[in-house]
Amino acid sequence: MSYFYKGRVLNYLTGIDLSCDNLTGEIPRQVKNFHNIVVLNLSHNSLTGSIPLAISDLRQIESLDLSYNKLSGKIPSQLVGLNYLSFFSVAYYNLSGSTPKMIAQFATFEESSYQGNRFLCGAPLPQNCFSAGSASPKPKASADNGLIDMDFFYVSFVVSYVMVLLAIASVLYINPYWRRAWFYHIEATITSCYYFLEDNILPKRFHCATI
Repeated sequence: MSYFYKGRVLNYLTGIDLSCDNLTGEIPRQVKNFHNIVVLNLSHNSLTGSIPLAISDLRQIESLDLSYNKLSGKIPSQLVGLNYLSFFSVAYYNLSGSTPKMIAQFATFEESSYQGNRFLCGAPLPQNCFSAGSASPKPKASADNGLIDMDFFYVSFVVSYVMVLLAIASVLYINPYWRRAWFYHIEATITSCYYFLEDNILPKRFHCATI
């Protein structure tokens, strides 16, 4: 047995409660025709599909409960235009994407309005839409936090050292005068080190050994 209304009676309908009725299928887009609806409760059913954009046309609605269904997709951002909305719940769905902006009436809704949606992010939920999983991996270190990428540091140091050695070798190969001066200074340095060790370190060791 089914009932349906004709005439102007639907124009005066201000509340619809179809919760816990084992409803299936999608929310019809014709719901926007209930211009004077104040309360809409479709919770605890098996509704599928997405939240229809047509709900944003219910300008007089004050309570919207769509929780505990099987809806998926994103929450229409146009819902923030429902200026009289004082209760809102889309908890325990398969929703994804970001929550509506925290403006107007939506600034008053808490985490409980959205909980139970694993892939939903944004305030007032603790999941940030730019956190791990949606954002690119952070570099090992950056200039912003004052750290140094040690791998890059080591590579650049070795490359610079090799380039300096090659530059010195090239100059010495091209210019014979500088080459002779270079080896002269190397020989003088080695000789100075030898005499320093002979005069200061070796005698002390021998002295200690004789004692």
